[in-house]
Amino acid sequence: MLVLGIETSCDETGIALYDGINGIQAHCVYSQVEIHAAYGGVVPELASREHVRKTLSLIKQTLAEASIDIQDLDGIAYTAGPGLVGALLVGSSVARSLAFALDIPAFGVHHMEGHLLSPLLDDNPPSMPFLALLVSGGHTMLVDVRAHGDYHILGESLDDAAGEAFDKVAKMLGLGYPGGPAVEQLARSGRSGRFRFPRPMTNRPGLDFSFSGLKTFTLNTINEHGDSDAVRADVARAFVEAVVDTFVIKCRRALSQTDHKTLVVSGGVSANLALRDGLSEMARPLGATVHYPKFEFCTDNGAMIAYAGHCRLSAGASEPLGFGVRPRWPLDSLPTPAIGSTG
Repeated sequence: MLVLGIETSCDETGIALYDGINGIQAHCVYSQVEIHAAYGGVVPELASREHVRKTLSLIKQTLAEASIDIQDLDGIAYTAGPGLVGALLVGSSVARSLAFALDIPAFGVHHMEGHLLSPLLDDNPPSMPFLALLVSGGHTMLVDVRAHGDYHILGESLDDAAGEAFDKVAKMLGLGYPGGPAVEQLARSGRSGRFRFPRPMTNRPGLDFSFSGLKTFTLNTINEHGDSDAVRADVARAFVEAVVDTFVIKCRRALSQTDHKTLVVSGGVSANLALRDGLSEMARPLGATVHYPKFEFCTDNGAMIAYAGHCRLSAGASEPLGFGVRPRWPLDSLPTPAIGSTG
């Protein structure tokens, strides 16, 4: 089965082609970072307009790169939520219109299921069941993944997601948008140990997260010690270390509770090298392995949507012709498909 994937949940337009036998045939991403950087964050109306402007041209580009005719498609997958409602409607309307014209099925994919499954696109993919840590700009959660579609949320952020906290701390430090890469880069030049930030909610039972207090602690530290280059670098280092330690503690706890020996980490923050180092060091004495998406698939992309849609469509999933989106959509509300076909 050859599936076209369309991702338009926020500020990246991602298009990809996934074949059940040969894998990803082509993919491309158009990032709106430069447009939104001037505002310090995503402007929903601008994001929607850019998706309208770019989606069809990127579909044509992706088909051309794969030397595939649009008539050869067997199905179309698109991000139906969660995300910005206007942006989601662009991808949904394009996908549904194309599917109707081609007389093929279209299926709305959960954005976080796409991230969760993205490490399975690797050359050495993990096997289910496993523990998943999903860390992005809008979501932070630990998930017990027992099978395709069989997801049980063990813990999630009670306030800011990790990626959102990175963006807000970046603004405090006078850095650009998006904040994650900027804070990570500045932290490399900072001194470890000058500041000790709290590790939120690690001194109590449970697997939930909270980053709002850490954000406030960061701001208070900057206000107390000034904003010289040295202070900014040391604050960035302390913030990153606190976030990494928090994830390490929670993931160790979750691995122990579930008895899983495989940890999958995905979402935009999974590209953070300090986080990767910390989790790998944590997993080693436990005899556990850690898997990540390829760097190109850490942030929002069409490949993960095409793959997740292929899993659903090849198992016989279907939806009515009319299209709709779900800006809020619990991951653990998804049905469990009978995954088996790879054609």
